[in-house]
Amino acid sequence: MSAAAVALAAVVALPVGIWLGHRGRGGGLTVLTSNASRALPTLALLYVFATTGLGFGNRPTVVAAAIFAVPPILSNAFTGVREVDPAARDAAVGMGMSGRRVLATVELPLALPLIGAGLRTAAVQVVATVPLAALVGGGGLGTIIVTGFATRRFGEVVAGGVLVAALCLLVEAVLAGLQRALTPAPMRVRARDRAQVAAA
Repeated sequence: MSAAAVALAAVVALPVGIWLGHRGRGGGLTVLTSNASRALPTLALLYVFATTGLGFGNRPTVVAAAIFAVPPILSNAFTGVREVDPAARDAAVGMGMSGRRVLATVELPLALPLIGAGLRTAAVQVVATVPLAALVGGGGLGTIIVTGFATRRFGEVVAGGVLVAALCLLVEAVLAGLQRALTPAPMRVRARDRAQVAAA
């Protein structure tokens, strides 16, 4: 469910964020959409979807979690492309590259670290949220917690919570390692230098 929700959110948010960032427009729309999506209570969405056509089970959970995952993916994609060094963009245009080629060969590669960070944040948020599926008849680790409350076996509740937290930490660690491996070394050095300057 988590992978499906993140994939659905990425299919919707990545093209929009990248296109708006490339055009240099829509910053206000991006912020508004992200804030509106963050303000929606996931549990309420689950019940709305479950009672208005999507039914109970995993489907409403995937849709609700995907909506919850849109803000970090959308905002990071927009910011990553929008904040590409103008000198690099101008140099590509000066070489005669078309807008699409500038996007594909200059902007996207430079924006990948921030885009990856948005996907990582969304994935961790979704993994932490998906256990709510048990409240609308879905599966997953949330069933351990719900069953524990129903049977007053609070040890199961604690165990379920620990498993969810451990899974979130594992997903964070794996995706952070993958992001680091896919980020070129010079970009990692620049990112570290910026972080050190900000800390000083």
